[in-house]
This record gives sequence, structure tokens and C-alpha cells, in this order.
Amino acid sequence: MSKENFSFELFSQNKKARLGKINTSRGSIDTPAFMPVGTLGTVKGIFVDDLINTGTQIILGNTYHLMIRPGVDVIEKFNGIHNFMNWKKPVLTDSGGFQIMSLSKLNKIDKEIGAIFSSHIDGKKFILSPEKSIQVQKKINSDILMVLDVCPALTDNKKKLSEAIKTSTLWAERCKIEFGNNKKKALFGIIQGGLYKDLRIESLEKLSEIGFDGYAMGGLAVGETQDQMFKILEETADLMPKDKPRYLMGVGTPSDILGAVKSGIDMFDCVMPTRSGRTGLAFTWEGKINLKNSKFQFDKSPLDTDSKIKNLNLYSKSYLNHLIKTNELLASMIISLHNVNFYQQFMSQIRKEIKSDTFETFYNKYINFF
Repeated sequence: MSKENFSFELFSQNKKARLGKINTSRGSIDTPAFMPVGTLGTVKGIFVDDLINTGTQIILGNTYHLMIRPGVDVIEKFNGIHNFMNWKKPVLTDSGGFQIMSLSKLNKIDKEIGAIFSSHIDGKKFILSPEKSIQVQKKINSDILMVLDVCPALTDNKKKLSEAIKTSTLWAERCKIEFGNNKKKALFGIIQGGLYKDLRIESLEKLSEIGFDGYAMGGLAVGETQDQMFKILEETADLMPKDKPRYLMGVGTPSDILGAVKSGIDMFDCVMPTRSGRTGLAFTWEGKINLKNSKFQFDKSPLDTDSKIKNLNLYSKSYLNHLIKTNELLASMIISLHNVNFYQQFMSQIRKEIKSDTFETFYNKYINFF
């Protein structure tokens, strides 16, 4: 049952691993939760009805990309992204902060103005300020909005990381003012600081003073090792407010998610299920399977015997191997849907294990499996 105002309920913990629920006006989200990425208003290769049938309760869209194509004027005509793409459940939008890093050659940062971009599509210049990012997210009609931040590439330069925190904090304050007082929606702050515990704590404390509806760990999954990511999460994740959702941005593999849940993270997003699907890589309870491999040429078994999603259990590995080798679009569609379904099965099992106080056993079984 959805609730009108945004809220978060924490039901139980198994050591640091948390079981909870996010309530929004468009529905509830069981946590720990995985959000498939729909950068441009679509989770690549998957129909909305099929996405719902996987148990997906929330998806992610991207402010930078949606403001360029199709443009906020188009989305506004539909009163938001939900009607535009026929997705009636919650949507979280990234602020464009990640593109400041990933498209660093196409933008420059002005602390007072924001990020000055040259579009990766046509080179047209535009400014993405903290205020503009929130305005666009409001027009997209997101349920959870993210502050605009500076997400540095992987570095051990503490001065550079400190400057990013200063700018991100200033922008977070401006985002909070622009967001205003809307209890039906949520605004999340983004913690920076690289792999340094003291900088992460500094960033968190500054954001906590401003006050947000949830808190995200940014600047991870940018090239560091899994052990490095786990270490900083183990040191700092549990310092995040206990009564607010905790979100690790851009992560990741099933084992990445397991390690982060162990440290107390509630929300995840990643392009991996669909991106892997487009390259023939499937995630299963038996591990990762590269369906391009010729050993599957005569394999009659499906990826998941029990799957009832779109009759996925009727497609053999042999058939999928054939589709991949002949560059058929159906290959990426089937494998992408399978992967998203697996991720949601995986998250559902994590929640069951936390509830039954058996998460540590589950963690030990699967942490090195993927």
C-alpha cells in the first residue's frame, strides 16, 4: 500500500544489513532494492509490462540525457516521465553529476555557475546549474531527486577531493532551496570523499547539517577495486542517518551489492544487467555465463528452469548462442530481461535472508560467486 508522502521504514537489521521499505505516492519500494537504469526513459530492450513482472518497483532516469533528448518540453506535455514511458511506479533521477565526470572533456566546472557543457550530441552549449538540475527533475516529475554534485574520477589527491566536497556542499544547499518543501517527493544528498574515511565523514556531516530525505554514496564504482570500495563502505556507511535510505550509486555486480548490503546500504542502480545482456553475458544462480561460448551450441537447458517471465524458461542456451552469433536483436532482449529478473530474484532473496537472520550464510556463499 503506497502512502501519500515520502517516508522510510526500517523493519529489522541482521548486524549492519537492513530490511526496510520506502513509501512514495506512486508505490512502495522494498529495501534493499535494485533500480534498473532507464537513462533515456527506457530500460534498454525491455517492455514496461515485462519489467513490472520481474518485481521491479523503481527505475532510474538521467537528468542530463533526458533534458537533451527528448527535452523537458516534450516530457512536460505528458506531465512527466511516468506517462511518457507508461511506467506508473516510482522514478529516481540522477542529477547529471556523473556526466560532469564521464563527459569531463565536454564541460568545465564553475563553482558559482555550475557545469558548463557542450552537448555530446551536437556540441550546443548549455549550463547545468544546481537550480537547473532540480528544475529539470521537477519537470521530469521524479519521485526521488538527486542533488547536483561534483563526482571526481578516481584519485588519491586529497586537495582535489576536498575541493569537490566544498563545491558539492555549496551546490547541495542551492538544490535544497530550489527543491523547496514537497513532502510527496524526496531529495537525496550525495556524499563524496573518494577512498578517504575522514573526507567521507566531512562530506556526510556537512550534508546532514543541510538535511535531506536520503543520502547517497557517490564517487565509487569509478575504477577502484572491490576491496577498496568495501573498505570505505565498512568504515562509513553505518555513519549515515539510520532513519533515512542509504543509496550506493552505480553499483554493480551481485557480489558488489552483497558487500554493500553487509555494510548497511539500502539502494542500488547499475546498467550491468542490460549492458551485459547486449553482450551475451547472463547472471544465474550458477554464476555468470558467457553465451557466446561455443560450448553452448548444443545445450538444450534454459538459463532459468523455473522462470515464468515471458516464458524465458522455453529458450535454450543453444538457441541464445545462435541468436548472438547471428546478431539477432532478440538475443539481447531475452538475456537483458533474464538478467533484470535475476537481479530482482537476488534482491528478494537478500531481503528474506536478512529477515530470517541468515544473511551472513548467504553472503559467504555468494560473495565470490559472480
